[in-house]
Formats: sequence, structure tokens, C-alpha cells
Amino acid sequence: MRPNRRKAEPTIALINIVFLMLIFFLVAGTLAPPLESDLKLVSTADLDHAPPQSALVVHSDGGLSFRGEAIADTAQFMELRDNSEPFLRIVPDRDLSAHDLVELGKHLRAAGAEQILIVTERGLQ
Repeated sequence: MRPNRRKAEPTIALINIVFLMLIFFLVAGTLAPPLESDLKLVSTADLDHAPPQSALVVHSDGGLSFRGEAIADTAQFMELRDNSEPFLRIVPDRDLSAHDLVELGKHLRAAGAEQILIVTERGLQ
């Protein structure tokens, strides 16, 4: 009488095939075509680090300003802003609390803002 032998599991072979396919595609494919060697990208290091003119500036104490002038609240900003832009830009102070920024976003949404962009230091660079 023969002892019952287990049949080999085919999962090891499948893992090996998937691993080899992964290696093949990593070597054969590129994620993005390389830039041309004579191409020089634009440098923005020398730009003035001022917020965009259409942005709502939020100071660390929660005060608001628009185009260099203090404003009372988000309703006044919604009246003064250019309605042709599809989104709002907010430039918050680094020391502004996240809670205050979220509350400001809620007020702007309630006032009719559909899309709000937060401009950061890297975005200005």
C-alpha cells in the first residue's frame, strides 16, 4: 500500500513567474521619457515671494486681508474677489492653527466657494 503523497502547490511557480515579470517590466519599461540633454528648465528661485493678487491672506491671529487691505470676514472677501476664477486661493500664515484654517474653509464653502486651494511656501517658489 502506498502512502498518500501531497500534490505540490502551484503557488510557488506563480510567485516566481510574477516576480520575473515584475523584474522584466522594471528593466524594459520607463516611467517617463527622459528629458532632452540640451533642455534647461525654468528657474523660479529669483521670483518675488508675494502671494497671488487674487488670494485671501490669513494671518496667524486669524485676521484676513485681500490685495493688501484688511477685510472683516469671508463674506466681504466673496464680494471683492474676481468671480471669473473657478477656485479660491488661501495663503495662510505658518503659525495659523489648523483648526482655524479648517473653520475658514467651512465658512468659505458656506459662502459659495466650490474649490479652495491652499498656497504653500513651495507653491510660491
